[in-house]
Amino acid sequence: MLNDLSALSPGPKRSPWLNTYRPQLRVSEIGKLVSIGDGIARIEGLPSAAMDEILRFEDGSEALVFDLGSKRIGAILLSQKQGLAAGASAQLTGRRLDIGVGDGFLGRVVDPLGHPLDGGKEPTSSRRRALEVASPPITARDYVERPLLSGNKMVDTMIPIGKGQRQLIIGDAGTGKSSLALDTLVAQKGRDVLCVYVLISQKRSAVVATIETLRQAGVLDITCVVVAEATTTPGLKYLAPFAGCALAEEWMWAGRDVLVIYDDLTTHARAYRELSLLLRRPPGREAYPGDIFFLHARLLERSTCLSVRYGGGSMSALPIVETEQGEIAAYIPTNLISITDGQIYLDPALYARGFLPAIDITRSVSRIGGKAQMPAIKAEAGRMKLDFLQFLELEVFTRFGSRLEAGVEAKIRRGRLLRELLKQDRLAPLSPEQHLAWLVAYNEAYFDGLEGAAVHLRLSTLLHRAEAGAPGLAAGRDAVVRWLREIGDEPPA
Repeated sequence: MLNDLSALSPGPKRSPWLNTYRPQLRVSEIGKLVSIGDGIARIEGLPSAAMDEILRFEDGSEALVFDLGSKRIGAILLSQKQGLAAGASAQLTGRRLDIGVGDGFLGRVVDPLGHPLDGGKEPTSSRRRALEVASPPITARDYVERPLLSGNKMVDTMIPIGKGQRQLIIGDAGTGKSSLALDTLVAQKGRDVLCVYVLISQKRSAVVATIETLRQAGVLDITCVVVAEATTTPGLKYLAPFAGCALAEEWMWAGRDVLVIYDDLTTHARAYRELSLLLRRPPGREAYPGDIFFLHARLLERSTCLSVRYGGGSMSALPIVETEQGEIAAYIPTNLISITDGQIYLDPALYARGFLPAIDITRSVSRIGGKAQMPAIKAEAGRMKLDFLQFLELEVFTRFGSRLEAGVEAKIRRGRLLRELLKQDRLAPLSPEQHLAWLVAYNEAYFDGLEGAAVHLRLSTLLHRAEAGAPGLAAGRDAVVRWLREIGDEPPA
């Protein structure tokens, strides 16, 4: 009887895949690895390979198709196991390179493939996004009308940046380009702006110092750091900014405001040049391939401000580029100047004289940020840049020791005072209320008659009191003037 009952019990459940499976012939291309070295693999026997397609070798290593030839293809190694050698078979996967995206990447340090570098678990991702996609169409874009505050006196008053803008930071090595970018990132704390910091070909010590700075400033939890160290292959260095852009793009299309920093695109261009020369592409100016302009253009064109119909998100970009001996007419700097919406130039001579941040106002410009500047700050700083440029020209005459007219001497005194006021320490971003307070105080002659340390003492006291309880921007200029009198900062007689 028991045997009869066991015969009636249902058997193991069959998989739906087995129910639909039908034996049939399958045709697949099998390629052979011809050579491998310097992060580049050359494969023959894959006539159907497409650009940016992922290949998989027999040992599990993967590569990205980067160059198509009549007989062979060149690929960037994404992962390489020790056993990979010439003669290994390779197959097409039909997949394009993508990366996990989502809020799980906030506070994490990852490589360009999305793998963790901070010792934690794999970041949780809501979905995956391709590294290379078309930039948003013109119909999806909107005007740049909202300010992106950097917390820097010179930038927020004379070179304003808007959300969705691409502002280049340019200068020689050691002039504080990365410091200015970090200050801008720190200024986003509490402003509902997510950040992506891309470090390309940096030493490990510099990477660790950057991450520690973000952690101490309390902004690492709103930031994803994408790292391609100096010791990594040129392929991963090439992919790093596109990975950071894909992460930022996901938040932008979700209606969030994002700031992405590329530090820096000079080393990125060199990595791309190295890849191209290894694959024997014809070199052009300065040995760069002819499509280097298109490479950076398609990266930076993805930064924009979306219209309300498409979520109203924005992605602001701060690419960094290095010059040599102040030569901004070099190939890569001129390319990026023509792609971006303005540049902030840092002068090594100003840096050597102790004027920090060493921003050269004469060579810096923001082409579209003025429309996004806060009206109250714009009204107070309206003629500041022009007056400061006139002062720099007039100051040249003082070197000859000639007697100057009283009006010229007054302009020079005011210019020197403004130059002292514009100096700012690292990691000390100002709020809009603090900006308005010192601007009104300067325009109302509250600093006149002071020099050197006295100027900085009065300014630091003013900014401290403004942080504690200055009138808001909506209160108007008169309210700020009354507040200055109430706190006892009367203008000198």
